Amino acid sequence: MTDDTQDRLSRIKDEIVDSFDEELELQLEEDRLDELVAEGMGEETDATLDRRVYFRELFRLQHELVRLQDWVQYKKLKVVVLFEGRDSAGKGGAIKRVTQRLNPRVCRVVALPAPTERERHQWYFQRYTAHLPTAGEMVLFDRSWYNRAGVERVMGFCSSEELEEFFRSVPDFERMLVRSGIILIKYWFSITDEEQEFRFGMRIQDPLKQWKLSPMDLQSRVHWEEYTKAKEEMLERTHIPEAPWWVVHAVDKKRARLNCIAHLLTQIPYENVPKPEIILPERMRNADYHRTPVPPEMYVPEIY
Repeated sequence: MTDDTQDRLSRIKDEIVDSFDEELELQLEEDRLDELVAEGMGEETDATLDRRVYFRELFRLQHELVRLQDWVQYKKLKVVVLFEGRDSAGKGGAIKRVTQRLNPRVCRVVALPAPTERERHQWYFQRYTAHLPTAGEMVLFDRSWYNRAGVERVMGFCSSEELEEFFRSVPDFERMLVRSGIILIKYWFSITDEEQEFRFGMRIQDPLKQWKLSPMDLQSRVHWEEYTKAKEEMLERTHIPEAPWWVVHAVDKKRARLNCIAHLLTQIPYENVPKPEIILPERMRNADYHRTPVPPEMYVPEIY
């Protein structure tokens, strides 16, 4: 077996393990880690983080995210986080880990579809402003108004005049958001040409992930260099002191998630929120209450 074949098999193994870990993350708690490590879960590979280290750090950081969420509510902050990057760069995975243990009424995700005919004729930023947070909310954009600087530009969905107007407008638009009290944080997830090709190949082979591959995603492989030029100009022209770009090295997905969350936590100073003691009240009981039985045919069949 050649070194290239061994390397590819190792990467495929890591990808499968990562998919398995996604399911474990929702079920595991820290006190189960030692037992699982003893069963072999914590073995290291050359390509990625030791899984025991990854899970411990993920749980620790998610605990801090809950504290941050409480602070955002307590101080009535308004937070917007943009997640941008190439197709398959890992934006969705990072967003999932940020929101995994948070209250969806406080921290919500916005992932807008292609604009409707009506939206195409609106002010460009209009459909995004409708989703901005009010006091005590965090909004994570899985792609944002920067679609214009990326896919719309490369695929010809906007004119050169519309693109230039976007570049003129977006710094002022973002400064206006910041002046209004919004904390705006922008992440670009960066992967290599080879890594994107590998991830696309894994999605093609996995029937549970094929839905992630849209025709537009596949076209991004054809236009790799054009997307690179578009990204470079976007970062150059929209990296402003009020809302700078932060680039996440995302070839290793586990490290990228941890690094992104750790950095996000440094962007908003937070403290413990004073909370009253929670006491479970006694249940009220009425002597004349009789529970009405549910007809057997209404129950879901117990197959398992």
